Amino acid sequence: MATSTSASTGAGARWLRALVSLLVIAVAFGAAWFLPPRLGLDLSGGTQIVLETQDGPDGTPANSENTDQVVEVLRQRIDRLGVAEATMSRSGENRIIVELPGVQDPAEAAQIVGQTAQLSFHPVLGVGQGGGQGVQAPGDFANAPQGEADEARAPRDTEEAPAEGGEGGGEMTDEELQELLGGMGGGQGQQPGQAGPSAENPEDVVMTLPDSDGTYLQLGETSIKGDRVSSAEAALDSVNRAQWTVNVGFRGEGRDQWRTLTADAACFPQGDPRRRVAIVLDNQIISAPEVNPEIGCDAGMPGGQTTITSPTFTRETADELAVLIEGGSLPLPVTEVQRQTVGPTLGAEAIQASAIAAVLGIAFTALYITLAYRLVGFLASLALAFYTLIAYGALVALGATLTLPGLAGFVLAIGMAIDANVLIFERAREEYQRQQSVYKANRSAGMKEDEGGKTSALARRRRRAVPPSLEKAFVEGTSKAWSAVLDTNVTTLLAAALLFFLASGTVQGFGVTLSIGTLVSMFSALVIARVFVEWAVRRAVIRKHPAISGLDRIGPVRTWLVKRDPDIMKHRSKGLIVAGVLVAASLVAPLVQNVNLGVEFTGGRVLEYQVTGDRQVSVDEARAIVSDLGFAGSDTAVVQEAGDGDISVRTGQISDTEANSITEALTEETGGVEVVSDEFIGPSMGDELRNRALIALGAALALQMIYLAWRFRWSFGVSTMLSLAFNMLLVVGLFIWLGKPIDGVFLAAILSVIGFTVNDAVVVFDRVRDEWARDEKSSFTDIANRAIINTLPRTVNTTVGAWIILGFLTFFGGSSLQDFSIAMLVGLTTGVVSTVFVAVPLAVWLQKWDRTPAPHVIKERKAKQRVAAKAAREADDGAVV
Repeated sequence: MATSTSASTGAGARWLRALVSLLVIAVAFGAAWFLPPRLGLDLSGGTQIVLETQDGPDGTPANSENTDQVVEVLRQRIDRLGVAEATMSRSGENRIIVELPGVQDPAEAAQIVGQTAQLSFHPVLGVGQGGGQGVQAPGDFANAPQGEADEARAPRDTEEAPAEGGEGGGEMTDEELQELLGGMGGGQGQQPGQAGPSAENPEDVVMTLPDSDGTYLQLGETSIKGDRVSSAEAALDSVNRAQWTVNVGFRGEGRDQWRTLTADAACFPQGDPRRRVAIVLDNQIISAPEVNPEIGCDAGMPGGQTTITSPTFTRETADELAVLIEGGSLPLPVTEVQRQTVGPTLGAEAIQASAIAAVLGIAFTALYITLAYRLVGFLASLALAFYTLIAYGALVALGATLTLPGLAGFVLAIGMAIDANVLIFERAREEYQRQQSVYKANRSAGMKEDEGGKTSALARRRRRAVPPSLEKAFVEGTSKAWSAVLDTNVTTLLAAALLFFLASGTVQGFGVTLSIGTLVSMFSALVIARVFVEWAVRRAVIRKHPAISGLDRIGPVRTWLVKRDPDIMKHRSKGLIVAGVLVAASLVAPLVQNVNLGVEFTGGRVLEYQVTGDRQVSVDEARAIVSDLGFAGSDTAVVQEAGDGDISVRTGQISDTEANSITEALTEETGGVEVVSDEFIGPSMGDELRNRALIALGAALALQMIYLAWRFRWSFGVSTMLSLAFNMLLVVGLFIWLGKPIDGVFLAAILSVIGFTVNDAVVVFDRVRDEWARDEKSSFTDIANRAIINTLPRTVNTTVGAWIILGFLTFFGGSSLQDFSIAMLVGLTTGVVSTVFVAVPLAVWLQKWDRTPAPHVIKERKAKQRVAAKAAREADDGAVV
């Protein structure tokens, strides 16, 4: 009786794979349809600021617990300012990453989160002169417009009218900021430097700061810390309903401290600066109100409440002051170490460019693979489309932030996804050829014996002449390719993990998408593509016409190589000499050329402008414009062309005012420019990123060597590491000679090149191990040469797939991704060459010292162990003592 298909061997596993594939695709489709992607600021536009907490002056340590408290205070402040979808998170022990979507003005962003030191209330001991004890250089507060005196008085019944969220608060302009600062001051209409009584005891003065009128006030020790403020809100005065005020409330011991502070101040006559109370934030006086005349000496303000009034208060300035007072108390001081601002147009263009590159990349990669492997190539391309869906669904489901380098990683992983399929298809072709050879041999032997009329043993032999099976060939090919697929993906994951843990910012996004893409590519090749191919090769029409499948014969290129059998290893010495010359040229590059290190590694500021006016300027003209501005470092600023007519200006550590002067000068010359991006890296951050980059590269080489030494032989690991170092030096040297930037995105490209180069070495050495296990008579040189020839078609097909993707990224990815794509294209090409002419020749040379047992010896040893184990089981009578 015929056996049904579902009941045949492996049917359950096939159904299970199909159901799992369907479930994963359905979940991925749901995630992609219903969950919006989380775009990084380099795609959505906005500002990212990295802050670093410092140990407090009172000895409070800048640890993770106290930094978390800083994060909460900053979150409350930004929420009050109405910045939509702002996010804050702690990074490491004492770093805070603040993302402000939609905020393109760096000065505005700095104003929102820049005032992050401790808030404190101080008694005014007298009036001093600039440059006295504890004097801080006047900031914006010292240059603010003169205003009338603020006043601190006991609260009356007021009608609260907080500013509506989002209107004005999150979009504060420079003019509004100056108006705010003018309304926060104290003073009594005094002119800057106006005479007044000085502190009776100068030793009691801890700092001398200017108020909004430029009057330097001598301040005593902190009387109230900012964490004692319970509330601060803007409200209209209930008397005339036209005066904006700020109501401040204290909690705990702050209530008594406020009473004591105002009781002491009330002992001085009206107009005496010592009757004022200074509210200090970031070493700047944000308000210095005078105690209300109704408050008597030694009585103070009861109830832990006060109201600050000023004739210059508007709703916006009063609300801003309330935000600073209530949200300004931090347990630790902070410094800004990095800032990046990206305009919305750059992000939109990057998304569009990456989408075009992805669509065209998938289409042309699918076309190439279909031409190379016919039906199974088309089915692999179909699985590739599902790979794209699953990878995107995984990204949005995990809440991963999609950044610009992350988009590159996502598109690049499409080319990687086909690698596993190529490995399996090449192995399946070999297996089908082997089955065909066995079938022909058995069939031939059986026919001769049958003509002689031999016994029934011939019938059994005839039954063994089984025709070749596409399904069995594919399953066996998948099994034999598994070790190479596993190793190539593990080495890629190692590179991605190093990017995630040792890189920073947007480059981490590349590591995330590369990791997700690598894992999903394994699922796509080993599960989804297998479901499609197994279904196809079981169809009657395919079994009848196996040529349609693409697995029935070895490819023409490989057939030609095997027939010609070129002795590549004969030229291994020449290859190593050429490699040595190229390494020497790369090592000389930094001695001859200036290394164009990116701002991530040197610190400084990079501004990129898009010319929107009707007049274009050359790079030389733009460089002269910047140089003529005359600020420190303007004459050494690096001005380059970025993209189609855009201008990139790279300087040292400059202020927002100096950056604005560059923008204004270029605007005047061209008729209009738009700030596409603005990135600032502090010197400490630059040193850290540079050190982490070197650690990442060193760790990448070491980890790959250790993994390959463990999986294969130590000689394979060492030769691969040296091959990686050669490839890395080659790409770095080329970029130095060409004067291209070596930055964080370049680091991502280098680590990806390392991953791809290891993949090539893994495939070749896996084949060496396989050939060596079956051939114990040939020399290692011959075995290595045969392995290169047999794996070269796979290497070519995989590399061409990656070339297609990178080519589209180069032409459509814009200036931000072009250098990445160029580095990858060069690295992939030289990676193939370095595997053949560096890694394998070095492995041949190192075999004289490698005493690890040969694969055929290990195979025989394992076979004997299995026989001994089986004999032991048969000898066991099952008795239990």
